[in-house]
Amino acid sequence: MRKTCFLIASLLWTLCTNQVCAQTVEKQNLTIGQMFELAEQNNSRIKAHTTAVKQAEENVKVAKNAYLPSIDASLSFSYNGDGTILDRDFGNSFKAEIPDFGNNFALEVSQVIYAGGAIQSGVKLSELQAQIAGLDAERNRQEVRFLIVGNYLELCKLDNQLKVFDSHIAQTEKVLKDMRIRHEQGTVLHNDMTRYELQLQNLNYMKTQLLNAKQILNNQLTNALGLPKTVEIQAGTIEIHSLEEKDAWVWQEEALHSAIPLQMAETAIRMSEQKKKISQSDRLPKVALFAMNNLTGPVTIEIPAINKNFNYWAVGVGIQYSIGNLYKANKKIRADKLGIQKAKEEMQVAQEQIKLGMEAAHIKYKEAYTLLETKQKSVELASQNYDVVNYRYANDLALITDLLDASSQKLDAELQAVNARINIVYNYYKLHYISGTL
Repeated sequence: MRKTCFLIASLLWTLCTNQVCAQTVEKQNLTIGQMFELAEQNNSRIKAHTTAVKQAEENVKVAKNAYLPSIDASLSFSYNGDGTILDRDFGNSFKAEIPDFGNNFALEVSQVIYAGGAIQSGVKLSELQAQIAGLDAERNRQEVRFLIVGNYLELCKLDNQLKVFDSHIAQTEKVLKDMRIRHEQGTVLHNDMTRYELQLQNLNYMKTQLLNAKQILNNQLTNALGLPKTVEIQAGTIEIHSLEEKDAWVWQEEALHSAIPLQMAETAIRMSEQKKKISQSDRLPKVALFAMNNLTGPVTIEIPAINKNFNYWAVGVGIQYSIGNLYKANKKIRADKLGIQKAKEEMQVAQEQIKLGMEAAHIKYKEAYTLLETKQKSVELASQNYDVVNYRYANDLALITDLLDASSQKLDAELQAVNARINIVYNYYKLHYISGTL
């Protein structure tokens, strides 16, 4: 029985070892620019919107087909039965022979030369719809990039937090080592040592939480970039001094020219105007040139039927006018005018939202620098406080609770300083995201 259990355990260990080896982690150092390039090539959301843009461009080509002439051709063969001639009272009937074999070939070509602007407006509307698809793809691209930036900066934050925790764990282990020596000498209570051991356990648990959060973020990033899950993205150093400084009015100007919601709102106005032109064209006549040729046989309009082919052709001008549109189109035109007004009002709302969003983002960006200065000062003060308390504790002038409090304050200050530095970069990229320049 023991031998069987040992064999099973060995087999499981071999399988697990092979699985781990098969999923070797590959570490990659990527900049934000490189991640943008990978997302452009591999991200499924970007690919889907790129396909939508291509589809919209093809629809423009379809709409332009209205400029081309229409050509219709038909060919048929038939077996004809004999006809019957009757009086109007259905008496005195006799048979009229018709040749058995029948054929017909028709060819007609037509070209619209005037449609009240409906064709031009229809093509323009398709082009504007393609622009909307392009803007929607760009908006999605900006969203994906901002998502990547957010996850990457959060990954940097977790890496820095792990460094802080590693430092504090090493420091706590050093204090514990000194405590054990002093405990053997009888100068430290066992209860004090237990408290510090508890703190070490808490630090290790929080480090585990950070490692798990880092793994989740790494999975999200690799999915967005189209990379295998075995790739571990290494966060780089965040340099805030390299960020481009701009005044608030410069960001506002860029947003007014580049913000995707404003471009989409402007295009929506032009689409509404084209819809109005199409509605107005319904009140105008449609003029087309045509040419046709028809070859048919036998000739059955004569009695008896003539067993010959009859060919005839014609060219001319056709005019079509719907009188009902004189009273139907007005309602549609009024609705289209309201659509234009609504689009302009939505444009104004979008401008207000972008302006407020840019102002708030710029204020937060400047506030992030102030927060960093505050947190750096807090780290300096917390470190000084810890050194003093640690010295006093080493000379039996402070309690273990004082040392624990000082250590916790230092840890909290260092974590907040790390977050404040990365918060500056996040708010900087948020300015680019809102302005449509990410």
